[in-house]
Amino acid sequence: MSVSSEFDLDGSVCVITGGSGELGSAMAKAIGAHGGRVAVLARGEEGLAETSEELAAMDVEHVTLPASVLDRAELEAAAETVVEELGRIDALINAAGGNSPEATTGEDTSFFDLTTEGFERVLNVNFVGTVLATQAFGEHIVEQGEGVILNVSSMTAVTPLTKIPAYSGAKAAVSNFTEWLAVHVANEYSPDVRVNAIAPGFFLTEQNRYLLIDEETGEYTDRGESIVEHTPQRRFGDPEDLATTVLWLLAPGSSFVHGAVIPVDGGFSAFSGV
Repeated sequence: MSVSSEFDLDGSVCVITGGSGELGSAMAKAIGAHGGRVAVLARGEEGLAETSEELAAMDVEHVTLPASVLDRAELEAAAETVVEELGRIDALINAAGGNSPEATTGEDTSFFDLTTEGFERVLNVNFVGTVLATQAFGEHIVEQGEGVILNVSSMTAVTPLTKIPAYSGAKAAVSNFTEWLAVHVANEYSPDVRVNAIAPGFFLTEQNRYLLIDEETGEYTDRGESIVEHTPQRRFGDPEDLATTVLWLLAPGSSFVHGAVIPVDGGFSAFSGV
């Protein structure tokens, strides 16, 4: 057996929700660079167009799908489009998610000031969106009897962080759902449908930049400094840092990895703070 072939995606079709975001597009490009075909799903037409141009420049076979992870009908229509245009669905990455200032405590907003709407928005896009996309795209995977569902949790699911109660709770739900779904699909459908999650540590993206970088000075905020100090590798992650772990979990080389939540965090979860 060739080790290299165990990490070759060899024409597999992978759907990525939130695929035009910084992390999702990095995953899409890595998958395409290793022989996969990609279906990128997102709400914004501009982001989809930009990601499509980048994939086209790499000669990656792909489709783009404007849809919300909170609209079951749109998701089911998107799944049918993927099957029609690319023939099948081999993998689903639930990368749509994020936090919101409306669900974040701070100097001017106490926990008791957080609105129901802000809290629900974060819970829905991270957890409910993962469930709905898994129902829409995962049904095609289980009908084939083989494939991969890969969720995106977070290190805040393990140890909740200050300021972001909705996001921490939503990602904890994603981790729990990942373990539940792994058992469910293996028992009810096929042991060859694998379900795992990645748990990124601190990645600097446009969604969390306001918490980590001071807009006026460009320096780390106190929170940003604290995070780096508690990350043994002394930096934030780059979107490309997720690529090798994602590729491993999609490819045959991880065929006995099931129901796992894999940290990609620069050692943050290993550090007690002392």
